[in-house]
Amino acid sequence: MLSRRVGPVIVLGSVVASVAAAPSGFPASGNGLWFSQPGRFDAWSNDWLPIGNGYLAAMLQGETGQEAAQLNIESLWSGGPFQDPSYNGGNKLPSDQVTVAQQLQEIRQSIFQSESGTIDNIEELTTDAGAYGSYVGAGYLLSTLDVTGDVSAFTRWLDMDAAVQRTQWTQGNTTFLRETFCSHPLEACVQHINTSDASALLALTFAYSIAAESGIPTPTVSCLDNSTLQITGTASSPGMAFELLARVSAAADGGSAPSVACGATGTGNATISVSGASAAWLTWVGGTNYDQDAGDAAHNFTFLGADPHDTLIALIDSATSSSLTYDDIVSKHIADYSGLITKFELHLGEVPDLDTPTDQLKNAYQTDTGNPYLEWLLFNFGRYLLAGSARGALPANLQGKWAKDASNPWSADSNINIQMNYWFAELTDMDVVKPLFDYFEKNWVPRGSLTAQYLYNISEGWVTHNEIFGHTGMKGGGNTASWADYPESNAWMMFHVWDHFDFTLDTEWFQSQGWPLLKSAAQFHLQKLVPDERFNDSTLVVVPCNSPEQVPITLGCAHAQQVIWQLFNAIDKGFPSSGDNDTEFLNEVRTKRSQMDKGIHIGSWGQLQEWKVDMDSPDDTHRHLSHLIGLYPGYAITSYDPRVQATAANYTQEEVIAAATTSLIHRGNGTGPDADSGWEKVWRAAAWAQLGNASEFYHELSYALERNFAPNLFSLYSSGADAIFQIDANFGFPAAVLNALVQAPDEPSLDNIFTVKLLPALPPQWASGSIKNVRLRGGFGIGFAWGGSNVNSLVLTADAVATRRQVRFMQGRDEIKTITVEPGVRVKIL
Repeated sequence: MLSRRVGPVIVLGSVVASVAAAPSGFPASGNGLWFSQPGRFDAWSNDWLPIGNGYLAAMLQGETGQEAAQLNIESLWSGGPFQDPSYNGGNKLPSDQVTVAQQLQEIRQSIFQSESGTIDNIEELTTDAGAYGSYVGAGYLLSTLDVTGDVSAFTRWLDMDAAVQRTQWTQGNTTFLRETFCSHPLEACVQHINTSDASALLALTFAYSIAAESGIPTPTVSCLDNSTLQITGTASSPGMAFELLARVSAAADGGSAPSVACGATGTGNATISVSGASAAWLTWVGGTNYDQDAGDAAHNFTFLGADPHDTLIALIDSATSSSLTYDDIVSKHIADYSGLITKFELHLGEVPDLDTPTDQLKNAYQTDTGNPYLEWLLFNFGRYLLAGSARGALPANLQGKWAKDASNPWSADSNINIQMNYWFAELTDMDVVKPLFDYFEKNWVPRGSLTAQYLYNISEGWVTHNEIFGHTGMKGGGNTASWADYPESNAWMMFHVWDHFDFTLDTEWFQSQGWPLLKSAAQFHLQKLVPDERFNDSTLVVVPCNSPEQVPITLGCAHAQQVIWQLFNAIDKGFPSSGDNDTEFLNEVRTKRSQMDKGIHIGSWGQLQEWKVDMDSPDDTHRHLSHLIGLYPGYAITSYDPRVQATAANYTQEEVIAAATTSLIHRGNGTGPDADSGWEKVWRAAAWAQLGNASEFYHELSYALERNFAPNLFSLYSSGADAIFQIDANFGFPAAVLNALVQAPDEPSLDNIFTVKLLPALPPQWASGSIKNVRLRGGFGIGFAWGGSNVNSLVLTADAVATRRQVRFMQGRDEIKTITVEPGVRVKIL
């Protein structure tokens, strides 16, 4: 069989027989994905398997004679100031500030005075995106064996206990094993190949190609030395510079030393050839001249850093040091990954199926019927992906760190969609969130302060409308308000800032980074809220606003009001730990919080209104649940308290929950005319779990798994062999599962008894199971097990810095026990 040409070499051979069960090297826990065929070359998003360490990522086809590893470097972006020196983050000019302020005031008045409370366009506030760019693939590394003949006993798998991808097959009389992983300690990726009997490998060739990476300028591929490829190029023309170094190491076969040689080929690209080795491995590192520390006014917002070469030389020398054996490298990688991932553990009563490949499990999966083993795998896969994409210098983006070609859907950018990426991080004790906060501080705040001033005439705080390279302006190019008019994105992202402190009580971090982010975001919204001149009810509202991502443009959108209210609560709760003595600021937050519309209104057909004007349609099945953000992941609805969210209508909590339920019912199942994606279904599943509705929770969760996940368990936004991959459903799925098993939502005050609900939406498919160390607010974790759908053991372990607080444990309407958590205690409750 002749495969698609991806470089200077091609693959010969055919798969004639595959294994009938998971290979002997597959994790005994069942925690892995395995397949009996290589991935199809043109089915990257469906078949290939991901590895990553945050800094680097790769997708692996899992072929035999020639393996293709498609590469990513986390900061490799086209566009921005690297492509266009005049790029200004979508900001208005300083000279426009007075004019724009007048335009904004006219827009507000037109909304207040409009008969419908809506207008059609605010294009004068937007700015063309300019050279916005995209996350970019970094080409392919090709590992080729000089081997012919039929292939038998083929299998490939992703070991999620070790974060290693492996491919094994027999060809002729030789069994080959290739394993690939990205090491976080080494900031390098490694691919190793050997034979089962340690006999000499056949000739090996390592090469680099962009033949299948559409649109990338042709890089230079040369020999740094006799065992190292050096690849230098740019993300666009002109554009950000990148470099990859790929070095071959080889082990002797017991006779003479192996031969490793780098040289040019007829194509002009260098390759590395290996012969006489019993094993060989390729180590690669990569970097760019992007530096988010240079994304401020002091550096003229260039984001321009040093050439990466010297740093990469140090990394490759360290990763391939003669003092390190391959076993040392693997062990260090696995220990690092295990230390991150094993502090938490979940079981759903799953029985590992080691006789059925993962793609067949996925193809057989049915909505409502389900399969606890596949659901458990997808839960663990989400954690694996976050571990592999979030621990670099930049946060996990819209595709984690896995993307190909010069242009990706929605640029694969780090916009507001990354909010869902981190929903489960604190709960599962994953120390991966600091790069997210660095990104806010260094990428959004500097230019976002200018956006606040030039676009909104606000001199304090910062705002973003959700984009990369400090693109903080309102992106234009037409009537874009439905998705671009979103200055509340900073308030939503502050959920994670507050949550990190609330879960960890890391006061040193909070005072140095967390609090300044919260305070500066709140300062902006304090000035942006204005009196409601339409309803004249003495409340403060956001105007203009859009409920993401819907028309019309109006006032008092529920989403905006709820997230700002929650931000102000975080200020009030966090002030005592902040080290800040600015009581004038605190008092202003408290005053305007009491005055603002809380975004809670019940409409004419019993719905929770999406806008302050009652204009919701019962037939609106929009993909977003924007006005229900206070149900999940927020708490303005879930923890609704009429004492602090008073409205003229004097709603009870029961009435608000009933209205949210009505809205959720009418929003549909996540297959509306505007989208059919996984993330909207898992968000619905989490919302149904919050309402304690196990059947609707499991229906939405299983519907998403059947309809929107690929054979390799990537979440897909579209259909087809190479469909659009969008990672947020991979991350939303674990969060939704957890929300069905344990709920301890935030509240506006730390004085309330902290209520923890166990098994609030447990489906019958998970009648037994257990959780180890799910983390909760206040610096403690719990472990519990259940059988026959009832909790039968429960243990609480509090950190030394835990908050002293009353905690009530509930299952359904029954109280298990109320205890006072003391710092450092371990309590067996059941």
